[in-house]
Amino acid sequence: MKKIDIHTHILPEKLPDWASKFGYGGFIQLDHHAPCKARMMKDGKLFREIASNCWDPKQRVLECDEVGVKIQVLSTVPVMFSYWANAKDAYDVSRYLNDHIAEVVRLFPDRFIGLGTVPLQDPELACMEVQRCMNDLGLAGVEIGSHVNDWNLDEAALFPFYQTAEEESAAIFVHPWEMLGAERMPRYWLPWLVGMPAETSLAICTMIFGGVFEKFKKLRVAFAHGGGSFAASYARIRHGFEMRPDLVAVRNDIHPDQYLGKFWVDSLVLDAEILQKLIQLFGVEKVAMGSDYPFPLGEHPPGNLFEKNKVFTTEIKEWLNYKSAESWLGMSL
Repeated sequence: MKKIDIHTHILPEKLPDWASKFGYGGFIQLDHHAPCKARMMKDGKLFREIASNCWDPKQRVLECDEVGVKIQVLSTVPVMFSYWANAKDAYDVSRYLNDHIAEVVRLFPDRFIGLGTVPLQDPELACMEVQRCMNDLGLAGVEIGSHVNDWNLDEAALFPFYQTAEEESAAIFVHPWEMLGAERMPRYWLPWLVGMPAETSLAICTMIFGGVFEKFKKLRVAFAHGGGSFAASYARIRHGFEMRPDLVAVRNDIHPDQYLGKFWVDSLVLDAEILQKLIQLFGVEKVAMGSDYPFPLGEHPPGNLFEKNKVFTTEIKEWLNYKSAESWLGMSL
């Protein structure tokens, strides 16, 4: 069965020395310290160790073939968003990363689909880059973070970006980054284990309660990691709306039930019962396979959770493997 993986990350093999170029730190550099291995370094400190499958498209194709993935949707590693940087500098970073992803897609058009990144701290520049991604580079949409510095995703300043994405029919992939409460989680990798699910639920709630989905009804938005903790806490979210609309329904008085099935989530929950919960809550048409390749918190092989599980029918597997992805991307592959 055809498989489309909507959640994979890629970097160029070489990154410019942006700190020297722009005159300040905070940017990622790559230290290729051994064959097929590199360290992602931030201001001289190790951020993450990566292997060649993070930058080498030929290696990615080989690994996709091993697990039966026909197409990967490529997006940058969230630390590269650079929302904290000067907007014009982040714009330069975005253009460099987007040009690279577009080139990988050009070289392997049957295996990869690209998502760009945009400098959301400056919505005008972000709109310009969305248009370039869609019209000049042939990408399918953009990946954005779960927040933009102090802005949640319901910030009115972001509405021109949503409008442009809607007009350009750009798919949006929301990925958690700079996790809420990270300063209280210095140990045990808790920002990734606890903070990421909370970040994603926060992003969904702000888009619902802030009226983003109501105002921009044609947006095609997918959230990483099964929507984080949203599904598990949705009963509480709904109950809060019903019991205290004076606190919850302050920008949008439409019941949140009305937005279930209006956005997508990936299948990366690592638990079959939770995956069934996603299908019950959102509809199978809104759950698409995502693996977080090539990182350790991902699912390997992609789709393993449902592939051999008899609970999931052939029809459900078709939606999970490729139909939901095609619907979100707005294309037949």
